[in-house]
Amino acid sequence: MGATTSLAGSELAVTPGEMVSTTVRVNNSGQLVDQFAVDIVGDAAAWSRVEPPLLNLLPGTEGEVTLVFAPPRDGTVPAGSVPFGVRVQSREDPAGSMVVEGAVEVGPYTDLRVELVPRTLNCRSRGRCAVVLDNASNHPLAVEVAASDPEDALRLRLNYATLTVEPGRAVFLRLRLKPKDRFLRGPERRHPFRIAVSTDGTAPATADGTLVQHQLIPKWLLPALLVLLALAIAAVTLWFTVLKPTIQSAARDTAAEVVAAEQAKLADKADTAVRKAAAAEERAVAAEKKADGVVPSTPPPVTGPGGVDVSRGQAFDFRVVTDAAATGDPGQFPKFTGDGVPDGKTLVITDVVLQNPRGDSGTLRILRGEKVLLEFGLSNFRDVDYHYLEPLTFPPGEELRVAVNCQVPGAPEPATGKCRPSVSFSGRISG
Repeated sequence: MGATTSLAGSELAVTPGEMVSTTVRVNNSGQLVDQFAVDIVGDAAAWSRVEPPLLNLLPGTEGEVTLVFAPPRDGTVPAGSVPFGVRVQSREDPAGSMVVEGAVEVGPYTDLRVELVPRTLNCRSRGRCAVVLDNASNHPLAVEVAASDPEDALRLRLNYATLTVEPGRAVFLRLRLKPKDRFLRGPERRHPFRIAVSTDGTAPATADGTLVQHQLIPKWLLPALLVLLALAIAAVTLWFTVLKPTIQSAARDTAAEVVAAEQAKLADKADTAVRKAAAAEERAVAAEKKADGVVPSTPPPVTGPGGVDVSRGQAFDFRVVTDAAATGDPGQFPKFTGDGVPDGKTLVITDVVLQNPRGDSGTLRILRGEKVLLEFGLSNFRDVDYHYLEPLTFPPGEELRVAVNCQVPGAPEPATGKCRPSVSFSGRISG
């Protein structure tokens, strides 16, 4: 055997942050000069040391080394018994190395820290902060947390009043504060408050904070209201001085254009009426002369296309009602004809009345056979009439037809999805 060892004290006690030591005696029981390396193994090795770590011994002699244990004062070393081993290794006879065992009793200590984040709060009606409980002890702590204010001016509420904090851990609690009295205007008010955290066997840990209470009406509100009032006054002034006169002027110009158009239309109708009246007066004079035995000269006949006399014939009128389905194709024109037009007769049209009472949108055409004579936008009229000094003539074989391209039907109740404009024709039938 290379060595024999003995541990002076196998049961040790130490308080974290302090140190304790013991000795180990090493005897060279071999026949050669030998060197022995001494170290500590186990959980205590991180916070212990050997002095000196090497021993040079002659045969039959012994030496002594000191073991020092110094656990740190933090939560990484829990309270309780920590076993360790002292290993003695022989350089000349590795098989003769030995290990002796012992234990260090680490004493408990309490280190509880309390902090407010933030320490100073600003609010108008209520505030909130965090209470940080940091357990720097080496054992769990069962704590009680209480909040108070010396002025009794606050309502304080914690989300937890009792809890257990593990060693080396921090816990965050939520504290809500609400002033009992509020004020609209005035200087700020400062309300101190305190958090007390107590645990068994130690004095309570405390943290002090301050709640700064401000007036309910923000200081910027009155200037902002004044600015808004000034902007409102400027907007009203701009409306009455610039925008309203401009709109009224534009309305007057539009009304004047509409009146001028209506006057022109009335003038055309009046001119037509005058010509009709003159023609009627001439016919009356001719009839009077005929009654007196004087035969007036016969005026030349009025002829239309193909030499048809359009001044004679039987008065005739009819109405074409359309019923066109809405379509997205602008080239689709369903055709409609009127009833009661005799075959083999010449149709002479002097008056046309267009009606679109439902406000349909699209295009309406009047055709002679396949030829388009007139085209109207449905959205341009609701009820309009036309009188032709030069009549529209439809000889036999060239039928009068109405074609409609329906884009957007009007909105009657119930909705039909169709356009239904109509055209009324007045004139003569001859031949």
